[in-house]
Amino acid sequence: MIKLFGIPNCDTIKKAKKWLEQNNIEYTFHDYRKDGVDSEMVNNFCQQLDWQQVLNKRGTTYRQLDDATKENLNAESAVALLVEQPAMIKRPILEKDGELHLGFKADQYQSIFS
Repeated sequence: MIKLFGIPNCDTIKKAKKWLEQNNIEYTFHDYRKDGVDSEMVNNFCQQLDWQQVLNKRGTTYRQLDDATKENLNAESAVALLVEQPAMIKRPILEKDGELHLGFKADQYQSIFS
């Protein structure tokens, strides 16, 4: 089973969905806002992909954090922060056969599904 995690209005999510649909790959979409995010899910993301990769430091939500929070981030505090603020999770995360893949590039997806 293929699962795509993210938020629907994200441009990169739209590109990933379009690629999957054009390649006739069935998937389910997990919308962080509608379907929710819990610590078990975020822990899994961070264990497989490394919390520093999962945390989106480019987004507005991260940039609005105070300096003390940013400086004191570690694996544990990052998980709590990402559960509280799922918009800070890099997108998309794709799950295929229990393995997670971060981001979207057409050639990356091509190799995942070949």
